Amino acid sequence: MTPDMINGTFELVGAFLVGNHCRVIMKEKEVKGVSVFSTAIFTIWGVWNIFWYSNLDQWCSFYGSLLLMAVNSTYVLMLLHYRNKQPKSDTVLPV
Repeated sequence: MTPDMINGTFELVGAFLVGNHCRVIMKEKEVKGVSVFSTAIFTIWGVWNIFWYSNLDQWCSFYGSLLLMAVNSTYVLMLLHYRNKQPKSDTVLPV
């Protein structure tokens, strides 16, 4: 197995794990304790990886990162969608 194949496998596994996050949000219809900003940064990094791996002719990593970036993008959109649908709490917590 080449390093490209190993890295591509990590990218694919990451895509399935992020896909599980999407499944949970879809089931629960709410977002709690997840940073949209952090997830968006990893999505942008995924866009860079697509460019980077193609320039290195690392095609297993390229296709794995393509899937991971697509799933991460879906995750960010779902986070934004469900975060905005949650009712705002009028309760003020004591200091």
